[in-house]
Amino acid sequence: MKAYSIGVLGGMGTYATIKMFQQYAEIFPAVKEWERPRIIIDNNCTMPSRVRAALYDENRDELIKSMTQSLELLLHAGVARIILACNTSHLFLEDIYKLLPEAKEKVVNIIDTCVSDLARRNIEKVYLLASEGTILSGVYQTRLKSAGIKYDVPQECEFDNLRYCIEAVKQSKYDDKARQIFTDFINQKGTCILGCTELPVLYDLYKKDIKNSSVINPLECALNFVHEDYLKNRSK
Repeated sequence: MKAYSIGVLGGMGTYATIKMFQQYAEIFPAVKEWERPRIIIDNNCTMPSRVRAALYDENRDELIKSMTQSLELLLHAGVARIILACNTSHLFLEDIYKLLPEAKEKVVNIIDTCVSDLARRNIEKVYLLASEGTILSGVYQTRLKSAGIKYDVPQECEFDNLRYCIEAVKQSKYDDKARQIFTDFINQKGTCILGCTELPVLYDLYKKDIKNSSVINPLECALNFVHEDYLKNRSK
């Protein structure tokens, strides 16, 4: 079998990518390192803001160009699957596929795999925590509705608090305010989707303060999908 490798478009932000790499090591257990598939990470942290591109069209063309170049780099490396380590970045995939159509069959959409996992587990309603760009775009809501899953999202008056939590991770600056805001968010509803890749970092950090036992990490869903794909291809 041709060596199976995984590509990651990261850097959105860097600490979220580090967390994702840790999850890869846990989801692909190994006695010897060579038992894991190769993973190639492009930590492209120089890209413009995905949220600002989504909300205000700020540097949108530059962002799409940069993401396309990263995906092209990973394709040239021969990866079997590609994961985008940012939920909001998925809003630009259709534009990227127009420039790089061969990427479509390689990209594992973390939003789709998350919703598929929820449906498989017969979860009927969720609470979505995400960046304001992801929430206002409705990208999760559309897929959840199609799967027959009801949802709640934070109100716009709560976006500043969400942004505070996300920026705490991006800057690696944690305080009691971030802890209180995040735990209040996650404890107030039932099944909660961590729809921004910074939020699992906070979840691990403040886990002892979290009472909610049903928390979904979309990146973990995507990695589990890739793990199954890896095992299936390894057996051929």
